[in-house]
Amino acid sequence: MFDKRFYYLIKIQYLGYRFHGWQKQPDVKTLHLMIDKTLKYILGETRFKTLGAGRTDAMVSANEAALELFIYNTPITDFTAFLDLFNYNLPQDIRALSIEEVDKDFNIIQDSKIKEYHYVFSHGQKNHPFCAPILTTILEPLNINVMKEGARLFKGTHNFKPYCYKATDKGEYRRTIEYCEIMDNAIYTANFFPQKSYVFIIRGKGFMRNQIRLMMGCLIKLGRGEVTLDYISNSLKEDSKEIMDYVAPASGLILHKLKFD
Repeated sequence: MFDKRFYYLIKIQYLGYRFHGWQKQPDVKTLHLMIDKTLKYILGETRFKTLGAGRTDAMVSANEAALELFIYNTPITDFTAFLDLFNYNLPQDIRALSIEEVDKDFNIIQDSKIKEYHYVFSHGQKNHPFCAPILTTILEPLNINVMKEGARLFKGTHNFKPYCYKATDKGEYRRTIEYCEIMDNAIYTANFFPQKSYVFIIRGKGFMRNQIRLMMGCLIKLGRGEVTLDYISNSLKEDSKEIMDYVAPASGLILHKLKFD
């Protein structure tokens, strides 16, 4: 007798500051570990497995991420009750947003999806320590206007090999960025935030290892006057051999939205 499988898409959000990213690793606390421990507790003897939509680095947060839940033989019949029980037992820095049934052809890793990331930052002053989980503080003053110009240079289809951590000669580095802007931050607010902060918004189908943090690192160097707009333009050319040497801190990066085609 074959086991019958049931397939579910679960949207979640989390504060990544105390986690070592998504993927399970020995001897450290990860998001996948905590989610599977919670599911094992609430599902009891029911067999299951989970797959994430992608990996995130340590301390990266998500306003909307996703995982696929495979359950064997015993389907979920009451989605509201399941979400209530799941959230009751999850740690306070992880929340399940929704659950829906999908068919066996759905593949959370391979199916086409648009990811929108935000990188929240401020500059020129030391901020309240409570900002640390979701806002990066650059102590030096930055030229925000030139950084805005630099961000727009990334939009379109380019060679992003210089913005891939430890790139090899075998990867596919030609990628398309659909939207890329720096704007005043009116999305994330708190009474302990600095009076002025900014958000780097970037949207595309797929990003390579540390790509957004390397792009943000280059923009920070641009704001400091260490590189120029021409430097960024040249780094995106097909024949560029540039290797980016500054990975922006992880704690300002947030997966804001995940949309499946």
